[in-house]
Amino acid sequence: MATAAQTPRFTHPAARGTCPFAPPPAYQQAQQDEPIGRISLWDGSPSWLLTRHEDIKAVLSDARFSSDSTRPGFPFVSAGARQLNNGQPVFIRMDDPEHARLRRMLTGEFMIKKVEALRPEVQRIADELLDKMTEGRTGADLVREFALPLPSLVICLLLGVPYQDHEFFQECSRVLLRRDSSVEDVIAAQARLTDYLEELTDTKHTHPDDGILSRLVERGELNTAEIGAMGRLLLVAGHETTANMTALSVLALLRHPAQLEHLRRHPEAVPGAVEELLRYLTIVHSGLTRVATEDVELGGVRIRAGEGVVCMISTANRDTAQFADGDSLDLTRDARRHLAFGFGVHQCLGQPLARLELQIALDTLLRRLPELRLATAFEDVRFRGEMLIYGVHELLIAW
Repeated sequence: MATAAQTPRFTHPAARGTCPFAPPPAYQQAQQDEPIGRISLWDGSPSWLLTRHEDIKAVLSDARFSSDSTRPGFPFVSAGARQLNNGQPVFIRMDDPEHARLRRMLTGEFMIKKVEALRPEVQRIADELLDKMTEGRTGADLVREFALPLPSLVICLLLGVPYQDHEFFQECSRVLLRRDSSVEDVIAAQARLTDYLEELTDTKHTHPDDGILSRLVERGELNTAEIGAMGRLLLVAGHETTANMTALSVLALLRHPAQLEHLRRHPEAVPGAVEELLRYLTIVHSGLTRVATEDVELGGVRIRAGEGVVCMISTANRDTAQFADGDSLDLTRDARRHLAFGFGVHQCLGQPLARLELQIALDTLLRRLPELRLATAFEDVRFRGEMLIYGVHELLIAW
């Protein structure tokens, strides 16, 4: 059994390269030279870095690699991420059977059939946002006026959270997802959002509605803190991921005019195009983290119990062993093997909703804005390299 060099190759997260859509060059080089290798995390602690599709898929489906962030050796990608581990745990940071017990309470809410029933309502929201954005104007910030409010409105509707509080929870989310947020700021934002959702949960006992929070209260299996933690996870993940994928997808299409024209000519190809954009962009650029619970031999390397693992799904989704010419955007590609939503028992619960929102967002924008274009130089676009969820801070467009 071979042993990888113990000297870390670089510190995670690595510096970005010249292409803002691609993973940092250090990760891409690691995939070629040492696909299972040692790195240092932000605080100097060691971890394994995995970059190949095959290896990452194996780890994410192997119960010997734990998602329990309270285990010694669990790798955190920032001080803020480690701080988020304190307090009421969320089920994505648990292992079965507790993970499965809590996840089952939400599975029915995000089944494909139930999500598809939301399509007319999501389309109505998208159209109304676009009506407002385009009324009497020829330009706007797509993030602020469309990409961010669309999933925010939808997740508020599903959870039973008042949308008028969106500026509050979006600001808390930004603090929680910044890699460079101070521990003090993360503690404050986490406390504010937790208190808000626990108070909201308490109101559902006397003023129930048709939202997920009310149904969790009605089940009677969880206390207020547990429901609040679940709501916090769904609220933050439910708007941040889709908002950033929407804006980044539009930018990628504008930078690939032949691909954009193909999609305009073939609107029926939007669902497949969404899968390719998910693969190509993979907005979780910091990777998925696990810790080994026992010694595991993987790809000719022994990973020992208690050692952390960072799975770079962004490089896995460009692995040429799985996707020919993986660094190219090809909307005709069958990209369904991508790992943008993870893999195994912890894969993203809300992926049917994310797909629905992305399909509607892209179809509506391309159909209603045939002259859609950037209103600024590409070089002036500010990318979210400091965030755990990648994207752009704003996207100035014209039509």
